[in-house]
Amino acid sequence: MKYILVTGGVISGIGKGVIASSTGLLLRTRGLRVTSIKIDPYLNIDAGTLSPLDHGEVFVLDDGGEVDLDLGNYERFLDITLTRDNNITTGKIYQSVIERERKGDYLGKTVQVVPHVTDAIQDWVERVAHLPVDDSGLEPDVCIVELGGTVGDIESAPFIEAMRQFQFRVGHENFCLIHVSLIPVVGSVGEQKTKPTQASVRDLRGLGLNPDLIACRSDKPLGDDVQGKISMFCHVPPEHVMAVHNCSSVYYVPLLLDQQGLVRILEKRLMLTPREDPKSTHLFTKWKQLATRYERLHDTVNIVLVGKYTHLKDSYISVVKALEHAALSINRKLEIEWVEASDLESTTQTSDPVKFFEAWKVLVAASGILVPGGFGGRGTEGKVAAAKWARENKIPYLGICLGMQIAVIEYARNVCGLENANSAELDETTPHPVVINMPEISKTHMGGTMRLGSRPTHFTEASRGSLTRKLYNDADIIHERHRHRYEVNPKYVEKLEKAGLHFIGHDDKGERMIIVEVKDHPFFVGSQYHPEYKTRPLTPTPLFLGFVLAASGQLQDYVKSLDEGRSGSDGLKLGRYPSFGSTNELASSVEAGKTPEV
Repeated sequence: MKYILVTGGVISGIGKGVIASSTGLLLRTRGLRVTSIKIDPYLNIDAGTLSPLDHGEVFVLDDGGEVDLDLGNYERFLDITLTRDNNITTGKIYQSVIERERKGDYLGKTVQVVPHVTDAIQDWVERVAHLPVDDSGLEPDVCIVELGGTVGDIESAPFIEAMRQFQFRVGHENFCLIHVSLIPVVGSVGEQKTKPTQASVRDLRGLGLNPDLIACRSDKPLGDDVQGKISMFCHVPPEHVMAVHNCSSVYYVPLLLDQQGLVRILEKRLMLTPREDPKSTHLFTKWKQLATRYERLHDTVNIVLVGKYTHLKDSYISVVKALEHAALSINRKLEIEWVEASDLESTTQTSDPVKFFEAWKVLVAASGILVPGGFGGRGTEGKVAAAKWARENKIPYLGICLGMQIAVIEYARNVCGLENANSAELDETTPHPVVINMPEISKTHMGGTMRLGSRPTHFTEASRGSLTRKLYNDADIIHERHRHRYEVNPKYVEKLEKAGLHFIGHDDKGERMIIVEVKDHPFFVGSQYHPEYKTRPLTPTPLFLGFVLAASGQLQDYVKSLDEGRSGSDGLKLGRYPSFGSTNELASSVEAGKTPEV
């Protein structure tokens, strides 16, 4: 097993996750199997109880793990399936050490950070690195470990020490370190400064870790003199200084690193032997087409995202990526306009008339309206208003998790006539609780108590011919990831369905409503699950694909092609969605309503 450690210097949030993911992607294009581990030095057991405004999106895995958003990057770039153990936190490590101490595993020894905590970290990394991440069941060849934060952080110290020891445990030829650092520009002359990077590397070396490569983040490409200075004072060869300047798209980062010989350096440093694999070569070709296409698109699709965490776009990063992947697959450039849900409300005491006007101005011009998940009552009336506008004006609407519940609340109020219908989460005194707390969910503990992870959704018999089921290639059962505490109240389902709101997907017991659809509408769909968690750059997820197709006026042609494909001799295979061929191939295939081969 080969290990690549990715650390950060100067400041956090400079793209360690993207660089780690890009490195893994490049190794995959050489036929190598790659896994990833993210280390977060905070004391939380997991990311589940963190506010999106504080830490960005909480990403959910198949096994129900609530983890850092960087694991979403890993899964999307590497097309792998990770587990909750691929995200290490200080809380998890200390919890495991204390549990062992309580059981007497340390045989009366004084439990200390060194060696007990550092050993626990190393054991965890080594164990998880060998877990298969795809259907092959084979162990990975390379494990990429990203250490969150920056070198010198107090909370990172045990992990730095653990990695210092780990390099000797696995051997020099099996351990490589990539240090990601910022090259700021100071002064009116625009000079790129290397001193912060030099200081960061000096701190890292003082802690016993020597970088093999330095990935320099900057606004523009590095000058040769800057690259030479970093090489000289940071003790690495010039070709090991990677310039990773700002790009128009993260899809360019792997290509940028490949042009600078990253894989060649890693193969030599870690004695890696690439595998001859046509699929891997094909993957690199597709990725280059993806990056090139992003720049060449002219036709746009306008999506309005109505949320309550819009001040930090990373709160919805998987939603944005799912929209982007769907738009790219049909040759459209995505334009997202962000609307704070509370700005759509006119009755709150704190409402701003100017923001109210501007928010509605954006909403009414939308080609598609998306209401994502969220918690709490703030902004929910604005979301209800957005759903009502989309339904009444035949604007494509996609509601995810809370967004589905919002659609149910709006329909109950304005179509079924259930005055003041609401969710029990938002209004405990509502006379019509059309959304209720799931009975098995804890009301006293927050962490890890929701309905989490991959769950089956069974399409009903009455759903045959429905738009959503067609998007899933007429499957009987699908598996998607969930993260919710509340569900549609079964007592109101019959009344809602009689009024035209169709619950076409249930859980495996037929008790929970998972997918809702309005049939006399271009696209009005809600899902209790989060389809965005399983999107991939080269294979968009079906609900987002359908939504973006509807918003760009192409859905009917696409659905027609699905019907024709199923009836023909070359019928579509389950799970086969539009993907990336040549630019002209995909454009013509979508217009003609055909699904190109991957």
